[in-house]
Amino acid sequence: MTEATALHDICDDEAVDAERSNRHGSYPRAGLAILALALGGFAIGTTEFVTMGLLPQIARGLGISIPSAGHAVSAYALGVVVGAPLVTMLFAKVPRKNVLLGLMVAFFVGNIGSAVASSYPMLLLARFVAGMPHGAFFGIGAVVAATLVEKHRRTWAVSMMLAGLTVANIVGVPVSTWLGQHLGWQWPYALVAVIALLTVVAVWLWIPHQGSLGVTSVTGELKALTRPQVWFALAIGVVGFGGMFSTFSYIAPTMTELTGFSDAVVPVILVIYGIGMTAGAFLSERVAMRGLMRGIFGCLVTIAIILSLFGFAAHNKVSAVVFVFLLGCVPTIMVPMIQTRLMDVAHEGQSLAAALNHATLNAANALGAWLGGVVLDAGLGYEWCSRVGAVLAAAGAAITLVSAWTSRRAAVAG
Repeated sequence: MTEATALHDICDDEAVDAERSNRHGSYPRAGLAILALALGGFAIGTTEFVTMGLLPQIARGLGISIPSAGHAVSAYALGVVVGAPLVTMLFAKVPRKNVLLGLMVAFFVGNIGSAVASSYPMLLLARFVAGMPHGAFFGIGAVVAATLVEKHRRTWAVSMMLAGLTVANIVGVPVSTWLGQHLGWQWPYALVAVIALLTVVAVWLWIPHQGSLGVTSVTGELKALTRPQVWFALAIGVVGFGGMFSTFSYIAPTMTELTGFSDAVVPVILVIYGIGMTAGAFLSERVAMRGLMRGIFGCLVTIAIILSLFGFAAHNKVSAVVFVFLLGCVPTIMVPMIQTRLMDVAHEGQSLAAALNHATLNAANALGAWLGGVVLDAGLGYEWCSRVGAVLAAAGAAITLVSAWTSRRAAVAG
């Protein structure tokens, strides 16, 4: 038997297994398949946030200012904003496994490019490329994970895939930050590139052949963008989360210059932020049960209060740590609620809505990092990044009120 024939038979067996799982139960290797997706999520989560912990090192290495180094955060976020909806629409007819493999290869290219970047423009371009697969990988991966298990275990499967992102914030980001501080800022990106290659192998071996994204009509998906409530939801995400990112994008220099921690403590600070995110993920469902829009509004008001006080709290080491935990927790509570709101109001544009949620969060990332840089370039201190963020969070809360009011009026009129 030739290798080509053997490979063909393996693919046929995987397709049969996947079909059988949809009809009779879980895919036999569902655990390994979800592990492959979680590994990719770990790599993505690590590369997304590690830049924020290494801004001083990147600035020194490339001979630029810290605000300019912060634009690397924005470049990655813009890559997500462009890539998430673009990949969803362009590759709607391509088998999901093939798309996942292509996304991880592109992710590898972006991160190895970041590792070898010798100039500021090269780094920005590499970070943009690295960000493009982000949203589509999570969106498609969630669909794949849900199809591999019995219907009543779909939520579990998706949560296990997203566990890679959680572990990244507790382990991957702090460890890679420490690595960058001691060996050079390029090494974390090289490490992520290696993990990306491992993910390619794992996806190839463990995920069964599957159909396409199931987008039957690009026009139908795009109709979601004609709905005002979709734009309200996007605006809430961009403006509201922009406040958090205006602060967290510069968390490393804030903790060292404003709070007085040494560089060696920054990885620990990032662990605390990751623990806060984990706590927020567990609390999200309970908050949402009290009302989706009410929960979003309450989170944004709370974020505005946290950020308005952060500049004062950051002058004390104990209160700074507490506020970093809250900065990880409260916005994370809101993430699934924004996703649910988008899917509720998108109607037939479900696939695009799932991708737009990731695009929205990273547009907020880009906006926040840019505004924080503007504040610092103006000569104001790091405490002002959070004060600008408080204004953004309050604006997000106001947009939420307008969205709820117009939605209620439309329902009464209908």
